[in-house]
Amino acid sequence: MADSFREEITELHAAICSSLADPARILLLYALAEAPRSVNELAEYLNMPQPTTSRHLKLLRQQSLVIGERDGLYINYRLVDERIIEALDLLRKILNDRLTYRASLVNDHKKS
Repeated sequence: MADSFREEITELHAAICSSLADPARILLLYALAEAPRSVNELAEYLNMPQPTTSRHLKLLRQQSLVIGERDGLYINYRLVDERIIEALDLLRKILNDRLTYRASLVNDHKKS
């Protein structure tokens, strides 16, 4: 039973990571962290075509990262769980450290 649960969690983890593999989807998540927005607002805010924005939102909805809530004629999207931004920020810190380390290697190489 534990192995089955571990496999299910691992598959869910991989699916979420896969949904984060596109820069546009990461930008959408950060935009929604600021405020709930409609597809058109997101498209304008991120300077993306509306159909592209809708396609990315659909994938994020399928992974339960965002939810759409009807408001009259519009659907406003919001994050399901704000902790996804914390996870993205942590990854950015790790990437920043890696880039800093690589830059130090280049500088050390230039000095020698």
